[in-house]
Amino acid sequence: MPSGSCFCQKLKYEFTGEPEGVAICHCLSCQKISGSTNTLNLIIPVDRVHFTVGSPKTCTESHEIGMKITLHFCGNCGGVLYKTADLDMFAGKAVVQIGTLDDATAIKQAKPDMELWTKYRAPWLPSLEGVVQKTEF
Repeated sequence: MPSGSCFCQKLKYEFTGEPEGVAICHCLSCQKISGSTNTLNLIIPVDRVHFTVGSPKTCTESHEIGMKITLHFCGNCGGVLYKTADLDMFAGKAVVQIGTLDDATAIKQAKPDMELWTKYRAPWLPSLEGVVQKTEF
């Protein structure tokens, strides 16, 4: 069963089954959340994600298109483990930050199948060949 954790290891999770998708997101919110140019995410039904150590804190803010994003993060180190959103396409989905997986092999094997908000992709980052490209969602 795949598992993950935050930086300080005080919050751990696992999930069952395969991800429904793997997405790179370049939106401005994901840039702020990650402190980087994008996030790489596994799309997993939220009812298949279970915390095995600790309980996440949450923070809900508005995305640039007005949807509400809720971050599920560690109250100690601040590491975001996953996001949920109120947009229909994300109903019942956990958008898991792939860098929180404990198995480095799983991270290496998680090839993205979509690239979102490409209009905000850093101009020096190339698009991924063979991957669905969307200027927004």
